[in-house]
Amino acid sequence: MAGEATSLEVREAEVFYGPLKVLDRVSLSAKGGEFIALLGSSGCGKTTLLRAICGFVPVERGTIAVGGRDITKLPPDKRNMAMVFQSYALWPHMTVAQNIGYGLKLRGVGRAAIAERVEQMLAMLRLKGLGHRRITELSGGQRQRVALGRALAISPQILLLDEPLSNLDAKVREEVRHEIKTLQRDLGITTVHVTHDREEAMVMADQIAILDAGRIAQIGSPEELYNRPNSPFVASFMGAGNAIRLAANPGERAVTIPEGPHNSAVTIDAAAVHGKELEHLAGAREIVAYFRSEDARLQAIETQADGNLVLRGEIVQASYPGGYYRYAVKVGGDQFLVDDERRHSVGAPIGIALALSALHLYPATASAAGGSAALH
Repeated sequence: MAGEATSLEVREAEVFYGPLKVLDRVSLSAKGGEFIALLGSSGCGKTTLLRAICGFVPVERGTIAVGGRDITKLPPDKRNMAMVFQSYALWPHMTVAQNIGYGLKLRGVGRAAIAERVEQMLAMLRLKGLGHRRITELSGGQRQRVALGRALAISPQILLLDEPLSNLDAKVREEVRHEIKTLQRDLGITTVHVTHDREEAMVMADQIAILDAGRIAQIGSPEELYNRPNSPFVASFMGAGNAIRLAANPGERAVTIPEGPHNSAVTIDAAAVHGKELEHLAGAREIVAYFRSEDARLQAIETQADGNLVLRGEIVQASYPGGYYRYAVKVGGDQFLVDDERRHSVGAPIGIALALSALHLYPATASAAGGSAALH
């Protein structure tokens, strides 16, 4: 139903709000039919970038191109894009059918053609038989589908999604995000999705661009960002929130972590970390190791390291999220979260065993590492 898949390219875009630069030389590209997620915390610039793409926010410098055509100076209604807003922005006094057909009506499409297109949308979005209902009579998931149908009805070249799932409860949100991804793939429409939810971006996107303070910190496939974060910021944002500062002895092809008051000795080379590059650690006498709670395992404190990095500490808190236990383990002055299927007692001495492939390593900087301070 959508037109031929169209590429999108943003080149060195800069956006200002008064004297404040909110986008700083941002570049990204999406192939025709590709799904790209803009991921980041509040205030990072992801929604501003989305609004710049659709023309709601002017670009001070740089360009935006669709299908190789520069659209930087075009008004929003000339860009052949459609946006689904966080609030859905549906007309409560209109029926479902009227909402879906609203964009077509503004374009002067005839009644018969609008009715045919609306029926197509209702069938595609599993809303058949609901065209006569008012928006206020629908569930949150149904309203989201109506907003999506209104956007798709005009056959846009680019579909823009501004956190459209944030108002849904967890169960419905999980269902709808799979529906959107399936629909997007079937239609082959190029899509840009703003979200602050890491799991949502991982499930839905072909590419993820992580934004930080108006810049892209890293862009790549979900697997690349998860397994090969290029900075401590990206590692932490992708779930590796545990971080510990360690002494290091760098060599030509490996880094040795000596025995410390709370850690075992271990030698790390590129093969041990599945080919991850170690050149960025050259000369570092202190490093910071980031790891995810689910990648660690607990073991008796006297157990041998067996090639792992082992941190020695004490369990200070425990909870049961379901299916596993989550422990806060104090190691020296730091505190880390570790998931384990077994039950352990608070106050028990314990070892945290970390496979070298689970570690994301960076030179220690002024932004010193610290452990996670509380259970989530």
